[in-house]
Parts: sequence; structure tokens; C-alpha cells
Amino acid sequence: MGEQQQVKFPQEIIDEYAALGVDLPAMFSAGHLGTRMGVQIIEAAPERVVGTMPVEGNTQPYGLLHGGASAVLAETLGSVGSMLHGGSSKVAVGVDLNCTHHRGVRSGLVTGVATPVHRGRSTTTYEIVITDEQDRRVCTARLTCLLRDLPAGGAPAKD
Repeated sequence: MGEQQQVKFPQEIIDEYAALGVDLPAMFSAGHLGTRMGVQIIEAAPERVVGTMPVEGNTQPYGLLHGGASAVLAETLGSVGSMLHGGSSKVAVGVDLNCTHHRGVRSGLVTGVATPVHRGRSTTTYEIVITDEQDRRVCTARLTCLLRDLPAGGAPAKD
């Protein structure tokens, strides 16, 4: 879990953010919560974001993968896709997340794949499918994000 993998970004996205002096892997990471949970983003583009998370350390009292852990993985992947779609002048803010849990998982690694359902000027919606190591669907989630303009200076506005 301690190994950091290099995220695969499309070249045009690398170029856009490099011109701004932005560290892409840091900006489009799983964040502090995702890091504590072992979330690793493997591939990131507006059309598809892939990430993994270990089951160990993310279970509920019965020893199964916690539904909230699946929600963290889903929101992380969908948010990264939304941010990449919005580009360097926007910030994505999650406004709706729903998760349907299909089966329990007790060990191993789960993989999430986020693909767009809608990519507009002001909102995005991603479907995130989380599977176990046998490629069985564990959870299906949908995330809708609002795309907000970055204020002058590039930092997201605090409400």
C-alpha cells in the first residue's frame, strides 16, 4: 500500500497543466482521506478514470468492505474525471452521490472505473462501477458535480 504509482494522463492534459506550473499527480490525487484509505488512481482522463482501493483497513464490523469506503472511491474517481473535463479554469464540487451495493467483499483489492454519463458546461455526471478481483460488480455509483469557475488567484472559493 505504500508504493505510489504513476498516474497515466493524456498528453494534452499534461501540457495544459504544465504550462500553469501545476503538479498534476498532486492535484488529481485521492486527497488526504483517499490516501489514508489506500486509494490509488491508475489512469485519469475526462473519458475514463480508474483507481483501486484495498479492502483491508476499509471494512465495517462484520469484516465486509464498508459502503462508505466504496462511496469514497466512487466520489474520488468521479471528481477527478469532472475536474479533468472542466479544465484548469474550473473546480468540480460534488452535489449528488448515490451508491448501490451489490455484494460483500472481505479481502483483496477493489477497482473502480468512472465513465461519463453527462459532461456539460456547468455539471458532469459519472457512473462508477466498482468490482472485486474476480471482476464481480461490488457497487454501482453515480456522482454529479457542479463545475464552478476558479476565482482570480486559482484557489477554490470557500463558502
